[in-house]
Amino acid sequence: MLCRQLKLFSEALVAIDGSKFKAVNSRDKNFTRAKMKRPLAEVEASLDRYFEQLEAADRADQTCTDTDTTKLEDKIAQLKQEMQRLKKLEAQMLNAPDKQLSLTDPDPRSMKTRGTGIVGYNVQTAVDTQHHLIVSHTVTNAGSDRSQLSAMALQAQTALASEDLSVLADRGYYKSEEILACHEAGIIPYVPKAQTSGNQAKGLFGRNQFHYDAATDTYRCPAGERLKWRITSRENGLMLHRYWSSNCQGCALKSQCTTGQGATCHALEQRSSP
Repeated sequence: MLCRQLKLFSEALVAIDGSKFKAVNSRDKNFTRAKMKRPLAEVEASLDRYFEQLEAADRADQTCTDTDTTKLEDKIAQLKQEMQRLKKLEAQMLNAPDKQLSLTDPDPRSMKTRGTGIVGYNVQTAVDTQHHLIVSHTVTNAGSDRSQLSAMALQAQTALASEDLSVLADRGYYKSEEILACHEAGIIPYVPKAQTSGNQAKGLFGRNQFHYDAATDTYRCPAGERLKWRITSRENGLMLHRYWSSNCQGCALKSQCTTGQGATCHALEQRSSP
């Protein structure tokens, strides 16, 4: 309220980003499905090894003392207790909504940051672009920023008491449902579209190399062909429009467009609200 009275939030433009904060919980005290498999496998391998040694001791009892046998039995008993402990932790982990378990602090989650991993929190912050003041923030344990845009934008809109708000965010926030939620709240989001083309990952033409012409409702492919609208269907609450060209079989660039052998080489999908 003070910042609004001092006209520090006059531009109604904020930048949104997330920062990963390390929790008290160490990585060794955090379990996911993948991380749980390793200690379970290690305990099982140790048990197999000690059982083999115990069987060998029974077959050659004249060379093994009672002390050696007792030590092996003690180690086996300890490993069985550890197996029971891990199984209980695994059951707790599988009952969690996100299939994660943190022992020291139950709230943080394992998440990637700058190519490494931490157990911590994802702190979302909206910052005024004119004076760099924090407008709003929230602490989440979601490892990705993908579903955070609209909630943070709405928080910033409330804090600024502005009906005309624009927000900036990086491509990690791009999600069609989040863009739509901002639009419906009267918020203008400026977010670069994420490059998620499966073809581009294979070294083929990506979605960004097909240019949309709104006047004709067609796409122009790298070979200069027009991809026309063919089918519209509904998927996950959104309308799915499919475009393709029938002149693909003789195209010199087909090998760069698809690995398929069908009559149409590239079907583009365009999603929109119903």
